[in-house]
Amino acid sequence: MAVPLTIRLHPNDNVVVARMDILPGTPVEGDVAAAQLIPPGHKILTRAVKRGEPIRKYNQIIGFATEDLAPGSHIHTHNCVMADFERDYAFCADARPTDFFAAPATFQGYRRADGRAATRNFIGIVTTVNCSAATSRMIANKVAPLLEAFPNIDGIVPLTHAGGCGMASSGVEMDVLRRTLGGYARHANMGAVMMLGLGCETNQISSLMKAEGLAEGPKLIPMAIQDEGGVAKTVARAVGFIKDILPEANKVERVTIPASELILALQCGGSDGYSGISANPALGYAVDLLVRHGGTAALSETPEIYGAEHLLTRRAVSRAVGEKIVERIKWWEDHCARTGGAMNNNPSAGNKVGGLTTILEKSLGAVAKGGTTNLVDVYKYAEPITAKGFVYMDGPGYDPVSATGQVAGGANMLCFTTGRGSVFGCKPTPSLKLATNSTVYRRMTDDMDINCGTVVDGEETIASCGERIFDLILRTASGEKTKSELLGIGDDEFEPWKIGATM
Repeated sequence: MAVPLTIRLHPNDNVVVARMDILPGTPVEGDVAAAQLIPPGHKILTRAVKRGEPIRKYNQIIGFATEDLAPGSHIHTHNCVMADFERDYAFCADARPTDFFAAPATFQGYRRADGRAATRNFIGIVTTVNCSAATSRMIANKVAPLLEAFPNIDGIVPLTHAGGCGMASSGVEMDVLRRTLGGYARHANMGAVMMLGLGCETNQISSLMKAEGLAEGPKLIPMAIQDEGGVAKTVARAVGFIKDILPEANKVERVTIPASELILALQCGGSDGYSGISANPALGYAVDLLVRHGGTAALSETPEIYGAEHLLTRRAVSRAVGEKIVERIKWWEDHCARTGGAMNNNPSAGNKVGGLTTILEKSLGAVAKGGTTNLVDVYKYAEPITAKGFVYMDGPGYDPVSATGQVAGGANMLCFTTGRGSVFGCKPTPSLKLATNSTVYRRMTDDMDINCGTVVDGEETIASCGERIFDLILRTASGEKTKSELLGIGDDEFEPWKIGATM
């Protein structure tokens, strides 16, 4: 049976999505024919609309017509725009009891002394300030060759960033930075951590450790370059400390751990018109499986749920949880107003080439990554994730910044969907990349871990693709390397959120 040229997502939609290039005059549905060339992933109008009337996809409003449009029209940025409209938050309306599995799935992970579960075993160098970034890399370069003798250590990762000074010594931005650095310092995937500062920075090591409840010990060593007498002496002493740590850090062995101890970060980047059709809902199916096994999955990127937040408030387990989402949306609207931005300053150029027209359309597709189970809690950026089930973490739409917050919160696995071909790693947490279409998967096979384009091609269902994703999550958590890990990607994607002004 031939696969249709287009995809209809809901009977109430007035657009369908092209599976491939569709030439002018080609019949697409009933007596509707394409009025012009329609690129893959782009939308075709199937019913006439008047100027100002809504364009619907996923049975949701994705924008409004800028002119009277006939069936067969190519719907995109030239004739469909964002506009305000009322959204029914209907708090808790779709919350349902979770159907837990009787026999939870397992993976082979590391059991830390404090009881937490790890999927990797890294040595970390957490820098308090940009001024110690180069020195941290020197230390890592000296240590890396030594790791060949310690096969249970996955590597050493210097976590460098552009902040730590030229900022207020207290307040939201410093709180966020310290919370992020503290989250990485205590992350289960870190076998040991060196905390490296310059000595005179605003973000003092002592203040950071006090704020985050961190204590110096055999697996957490604070050092300041100025106190050690300069870069060369710091490198020599740090390498000596880490040499002493390696034998103990290497003693870990993988054991059977229930999937309930996985915390899965959900990300998308380089999205296209297929993201909300294939990879995102397939990942959402895998999320439902993880939650039913007792695990946790965290959605993020608040500017990229804008216009779809009502789908999350409806799934909230309580009105208080739903109100947290609304509060975060209002914070972002105020933040944009104060900084001269706009919540609808999205999608990106690449998103638009791939068929996405408005932030509403992008958000509706992005929310699909979160599956269908209840929203059990909402966290601010980099806050420790403690709840079991589907949760939300506030953060920007910029992937490295958003993912950094999720990992700081404790995520020990990450899935990243992409339609244009994002290359992403996120040490110390393994990152799986899910291609939304077969073209990108074939073109970038060394970077993509799973092809979800099989859904678009009509070769696979959302459910079977989601089961493949869930299986790979468990295998990866058990030690199977991701494509980004094999390529050595993940050192430079650490990017704490800078909210305030640089002084």
